Order: sequence, then structure tokens, then C-alpha cells
Amino acid sequence: MPRGDFLGEFEQVVLLAVARLGDDAYGMSILDEIRGRTGFEPAVASVYAALDRLERQGLVSSALGRPTPERGGRAKRFFGLTPDGTRALVRSRGALDALWDGLDLEPGTSA
Repeated sequence: MPRGDFLGEFEQVVLLAVARLGDDAYGMSILDEIRGRTGFEPAVASVYAALDRLERQGLVSSALGRPTPERGGRAKRFFGLTPDGTRALVRSRGALDALWDGLDLEPGTSA
């Protein structure tokens, strides 16, 4: 795998949240999914910055939904994985699985 093909940890987390949410993946739902599944509390701005970066890299795409009265007439921006985004996640998982294979680490111990 060439250098630069690995996703960062936070990029993986954001992409996995987008994948889990499917058609309901927008900024705050992605943040809630990350918080609910990991207990990690990323800043809202960090999630949006990652989404913008991932979109520039072609790993997610976005589209505006319909404006709603609940949002003061503003539209939600929905995100979805692109085929390249799916491939990047699968590659990253494969690399991590290969590194974890055969390791039996327990918390509080060293390798």
C-alpha cells in the first residue's frame, strides 16, 4: 500500500459513522453516532472539518436536504460514502486486522 493510503483514526471514525447512519448521515447525527458508540466527545467543528476534508478527498459526497421550519428554514447537509470511501475503509481495516493478527494484548500489559 503506497504511503498516504491509510486513513487517520478520526477519519475512520467519521466514515464509519456515515456508513452506519446511511441516509440519515448529517453533521449532528454523525456526532451523536460517534458519541453514542465510542463515548468519545469530538468537537462539532472537528466533525465538520473532517467531513469537508473527506469530501475534498472524494471519500464522501454531500447533498442539501429540504429546508425545514425546525431549523429556521435551513437545510441539512447529508453525507454518504463514495465507492472510494468504502474502499479506503476496507483497506484500513485490512491493514489494522493484519497488524492485530496473532496479538493477545491485555490492558495494563506491555508487548
